[in-house]
Amino acid sequence: MKTLKIGAVVYDPRVTVIWEMIEDFFKERGQEIEAVFFKDYRLQVDALVNGEIDGAWNSPLAHLDAHKRLEGKEKIGCMRDTDRDLHTCLLVRADSGIGTLEDLKGKTIAFGAVDSPQARLIPIEHLHRNGLEFEKDYVEKRFDIGVGLHGDHVGGEKDAAMALVAGEVDASFALAANYEAWTKDGSIDKNVVRVLDTTDPFDHCIFTFREGIDDEEIKAFDAILMEMDYGKEPDREILDLEGLKKWVEGRTDGYGPITAADAYLGGFVDAFNHEAL
Repeated sequence: MKTLKIGAVVYDPRVTVIWEMIEDFFKERGQEIEAVFFKDYRLQVDALVNGEIDGAWNSPLAHLDAHKRLEGKEKIGCMRDTDRDLHTCLLVRADSGIGTLEDLKGKTIAFGAVDSPQARLIPIEHLHRNGLEFEKDYVEKRFDIGVGLHGDHVGGEKDAAMALVAGEVDASFALAANYEAWTKDGSIDKNVVRVLDTTDPFDHCIFTFREGIDDEEIKAFDAILMEMDYGKEPDREILDLEGLKKWVEGRTDGYGPITAADAYLGGFVDAFNHEAL
């Protein structure tokens, strides 16, 4: 296997630490990879499309962006077990009297950052499929923290939830796993906030490779990652930092919701790429 250049977005300082550990993991097995870091996903996809990197650890929106710009000729690698079948919750205050999605007409709904798949884009399309049209049937209150990071920074998503707790908005969206974490750590009281609805399942991050990379190279890359064993202390440290128990085979059928959201918003990712971050 040649030395693959793999892009990663530094949404948190620990990203560089994680990838140093992954590089060492490959080196211990007689292979080498080179992590290439980017400040946002647009620059990472630019580099992938231009052949400056071989593969990218992409958000669902970045994967869709690469898919569109590479005209469907991209290839995929593995993903985390925790990237499959995710849901976003629609939250309301327990004392709101809101019982159905119809009750949200004319209300103010809080969303995460403008480019967050789980806290804005997929939720907007979910509301559309349930009869609530964007910029018509409700007021959007957005929390634009970490724009360019595609919602990997939970700041905006959490601020939206806190606005709901404070009674500043009528509803908000949060990844189900984040909502559960916030109720466990006491950030949100389940007696104050309840789940009104959930989105359809969707997949999150995946390795996207450019067309020119040989299938066998990708298989070899995946195989080494899949050697990580949660039962082994050194491996477990990497897996815990990256938020998974094991690496699993990549798939593309979980990107229907982000694709539908992009289309509903008139080609969101193309327009977003032409805006200044």
